[in-house]
Amino acid sequence: MRVVGRVWILSWVMLAWACHAPATAGENSVAPRSAFSADELKRIYQLSPLPAPPVDPSNGVASSCKAAALGQRMFFDKNLSAHKDIACASCHDPVKGWADGRALSHGIADGKRNTPSLWNVAFNRWYFWDGRADSLWSQALKPIEDKAEMGGNRLAIARYIEGDPDLRERYEEVFGALPTLAPENSSGSEATAVNRIFADTGKAIAAFEAHIVSGHSPFDVYVEGLKDGDPAKLSAMSESAVRGLRLFVGKGNCTLCHNGPNFTDGAFHDLGVVASSKVPATDSGRFDGVKALLKDEYNLAGPYSDDASGASADKVRYVLDGPANWGQVKTPSLRNVAQTAPYMHQGQLGDLRSVIEVYSELQGVDTSDPHREQVITALHLSEAQIDDLTAFLRSLSEIKPDERLSAPGTLTCP
Repeated sequence: MRVVGRVWILSWVMLAWACHAPATAGENSVAPRSAFSADELKRIYQLSPLPAPPVDPSNGVASSCKAAALGQRMFFDKNLSAHKDIACASCHDPVKGWADGRALSHGIADGKRNTPSLWNVAFNRWYFWDGRADSLWSQALKPIEDKAEMGGNRLAIARYIEGDPDLRERYEEVFGALPTLAPENSSGSEATAVNRIFADTGKAIAAFEAHIVSGHSPFDVYVEGLKDGDPAKLSAMSESAVRGLRLFVGKGNCTLCHNGPNFTDGAFHDLGVVASSKVPATDSGRFDGVKALLKDEYNLAGPYSDDASGASADKVRYVLDGPANWGQVKTPSLRNVAQTAPYMHQGQLGDLRSVIEVYSELQGVDTSDPHREQVITALHLSEAQIDDLTAFLRSLSEIKPDERLSAPGTLTCP
């Protein structure tokens, strides 16, 4: 009887321990710290949390709430376009992940590249797929005057601001007195005034766009759980997503390019993905992007930057211009990536699974491309592993969107 009693007590203790012990990955979604290696944890912790975006020293009103509110109005204002029918929000729709859901952009005419999402743009070092802009405010100006996008012009915009009492008042609250505009076809100091107003337009829009920051995602909650052991937080991600996370930081080596809290290295690469049949011309990517950047009057070393002699201008002063840039495009962020299909710089891939299949078997990759990233090798993932990686990427979507950003006038200042 004594032996049987001891066995019963030991069995009860083991059962109690089993019910309360930390689960291992694959048993349920509560995968604790011990389920990952030290190297895996190190990589995971580098991905979360997303910090506050940096302040751009080239934009003197980057932190101004009134500038952001003015920029929000202009972001949704179709009067900036040639035919008064297209706004920045037409292609960067908050309902569509601040993109447009199209393979290729479309404004006045069809574009040649996919519309990048505006999620977390304030973290970027370079802008556009080819990096032809080096600041968020400079980037904001390009689509306004692009003939295939909005087709506007800076003089018309300056006169629009001058002639709209509310817009002019709000402009002057942020930037001071509006420069006096001379008659049409002015030059010299008058043209400089127009250029200054145009630059200010970009800076206001950039101040607004800097607020487009992805919120807490299930992945971020899960990482908090890894750090503090809270079972509720560890349950934020599904078993499949946890397995996908291990693949992402492990076998997949995805952090080679999608690293840091914004899931991008901010650099340029050529994966060799076959071009879209809808874009017949060869895309030179970063090669021509650098050349356009160096000629741009609105680059960080130019007269309209608020830090032209500072450290931020070193980006354009020391940018590399050469044949190695051919065909390279910028690594996009993966935050909220499930919202921004289709994917790749020409929208060649319609869903996340298709993207992962490219990396799995180099499906749709021109392996004869001499500029292709040679470090990219086939992963040979199983169907289940593709499912897991897809589940992980979906876990990067924010839990609660910031509703203050979705329509003009919703961002208010104290």
